Amino acid sequence: MKDTSATVVAEPILQLQRQLEQFRSSHAHRARIPEALWQAAVELAHQHGLNAVAHPLRLDYMGLKRRLAAVAEIAEKKKSRTPGFVELVAPYAASGAECVIEFESQSGGKMRIQWKGSGAPEWISLLRAWREAER
Repeated sequence: MKDTSATVVAEPILQLQRQLEQFRSSHAHRARIPEALWQAAVELAHQHGLNAVAHPLRLDYMGLKRRLAAVAEIAEKKKSRTPGFVELVAPYAASGAECVIEFESQSGGKMRIQWKGSGAPEWISLLRAWREAER
């Protein structure tokens, strides 16, 4: 024996159901449902589940499922396009900031770079020149 108790339908689904009924009453039988109504149904299916939306709205379950899968695929593609690493460049330090870098070679030579202010020296090129001089 089937359970004949009333099923509770969420208010957003009822609102879309009224819009679909209005569309169906003003258009010929089997007329294509506007894309905006399909998109609203897909959003509701994402929130409430396929059957909970398709049944009360009298929509094709498999058609709604395909549309939901297509939206999920597009979202996944957008997500995969986001960079895995983003370099954040900090603003220059306030004037008066000081930094010191010290290098020591295997032969015991030492180099110390010390600077104040916002601009950093080209320490990589300085290190390369110093290593060449050490050889």
